[in-house]
Amino acid sequence: MASNIHRHRVFISHHDADREFKKRFIQMMGDFIVDASVEEDDIDDTDLATETIRREIRDGYIRQASVTIVLIGPGTWQRMHVDWEIHSSIRHTDYNQRCGLLGIWLPNHPDYCSEEYNERLIPPRLWDNCQGDDPYALLHDWPKKRPRRRERVRQWIDDAFKRRRSVSPNSGRPLLQGNVGGRYSDGW
Repeated sequence: MASNIHRHRVFISHHDADREFKKRFIQMMGDFIVDASVEEDDIDDTDLATETIRREIRDGYIRQASVTIVLIGPGTWQRMHVDWEIHSSIRHTDYNQRCGLLGIWLPNHPDYCSEEYNERLIPPRLWDNCQGDDPYALLHDWPKKRPRRRERVRQWIDDAFKRRRSVSPNSGRPLLQGNVGGRYSDGW
């Protein structure tokens, strides 16, 4: 790898059921990224309040990232932690800089390689940020073809990083307070 290639620190948001895709993504991208996401046993949440867990994820992991990548599997849309991670990623505070945002459809998702997407099968906060003529986030299909696959994904990450300063995100939706069918809250 040439020394002048910028390596982005990325936070990878995903449903636990798609953990293997996250591992494959990290392997595929290798020296193009620095993984800043939470690993399975990083936070012992046995006796922690929900607010404490969210703060640890936001301040200990997302804060280090410049881009958040949402791996979109069939159940990702219904996960409250994915919603919180997207919300934390697109907020700009003195302590946490805003991240770029992009979504990648996984091959196990019904909309993978579709020309039209069912908005009910995508995390709602991500969907909100994919709307309009100049959206904050873009959606891409998990790349099938090997030639230049890593370079294409790297370009997606670079583009998300650049958009974070030129396009305003949409974070007006209340936070999801539980998985599927959960209630919503007005904020943290």
